[in-house]
Amino acid sequence: MSEQSTAERELAELLVESLNLEGVEPAGIDPEAPLFGDGLGLDSIDALELALAVSKRYGFQLRSDSDENRRIFGSLRALSAHVEQHKTA
Repeated sequence: MSEQSTAERELAELLVESLNLEGVEPAGIDPEAPLFGDGLGLDSIDALELALAVSKRYGFQLRSDSDENRRIFGSLRALSAHVEQHKTA
């Protein structure tokens, strides 16, 4: 497992908190593992909840109709990089 950056660790904490992931430690999330499917096992409802939490915390919208969503939500590292580029808060 790769080491989480500070931004990735903060986002992992938001992810675990906003999705109420029982038994998942933020520090235990591999930043390069998939968030959906075989990785963390998130689903489309989780994606909506996570997008809302990101928008509240970081001050920008993740659009549900974006063709980039598969890449953006591909892993904690990809999501963190996107947040770092676009955050306003």
